Amino acid sequence: MSSVECSPDVVSAVSFARIGVKDFEITFYGVRGSTPCHGPDIERYGGNTSCVAVRVPGHEPIMLDLGTGSRYFGQEFGVGRAFDGTCLLSHLHWDHVQGLPFFPPILRAGARLAIHAPVQPDGRELREIFAEMWSPPTFPVGIDDLPGEMTFTAHGDETFRIGEVTVMSRMVPHIGNTLGYRLEWEGRSLVYISDHQQPGIDAYEMAAGVGELCSGADLLIHDAQYTRAEFRQKATWGHCTMEYAVWVAQECGVRTLALYHHDPVHDDRVLDLIGEEIRQRCAGEVEVLVAREGMTLAVGGEP
Repeated sequence: MSSVECSPDVVSAVSFARIGVKDFEITFYGVRGSTPCHGPDIERYGGNTSCVAVRVPGHEPIMLDLGTGSRYFGQEFGVGRAFDGTCLLSHLHWDHVQGLPFFPPILRAGARLAIHAPVQPDGRELREIFAEMWSPPTFPVGIDDLPGEMTFTAHGDETFRIGEVTVMSRMVPHIGNTLGYRLEWEGRSLVYISDHQQPGIDAYEMAAGVGELCSGADLLIHDAQYTRAEFRQKATWGHCTMEYAVWVAQECGVRTLALYHHDPVHDDRVLDLIGEEIRQRCAGEVEVLVAREGMTLAVGGEP
């Protein structure tokens, strides 16, 4: 059985350089949804959009999404170090991809980034879509002008491998094709579902693919953007309530839940209150954390 331990410290720059450690670790570099935000009222939880870095012993890094947080993760790789990594992209909405042209390693020749993303319903190639996102007049530099090498692979409901890590991808209800991912390594499991449409304010149903991803997971990082009051006004915006995220975790036997994809209007005070309320409500059933920038979680075996 695995356990999840939390550290307030950001993983150091050298920790992704194929060193040997015993745990499967993740660090949050961006925890917001919709748009980045800033100011003294969000200092503790942070204001960058979705990006989580995964450290697997003996592996180059695996990233979950390319929001503005990816810029800060990329700064850990000095000029003299070649970057060779993978990004599991949940979907193509702006808050999940806007960090790519500002990701420092890809601005240097010799870097390689393999991007895995959902297959598109119209059959369009991923590179073509990315090229349209970053091109004049809306952006001054085209994607093919970036010095680093990028490859794009489209996925649906399938299972594949990245080195020694087994990855399960499943379509998740949202707006547009969206994937959730389950990463497994040495008996440890991490699930990432950044955006998830709740079926209704009191509709506690779950897509089959979501259940497959989450079943018995050690750590679930899950969309928790809205309060119930907010969801009533935005019920079709592609997200869910904190209560629904907890229900998914409980139904699937998840050990630890990290609430994620925070609404930009939720300041530190609001997120503190949400975290405390949710933890009291599910005490003894599932451990609940409120994700914040710089938080590192280690999924390891029994001591």
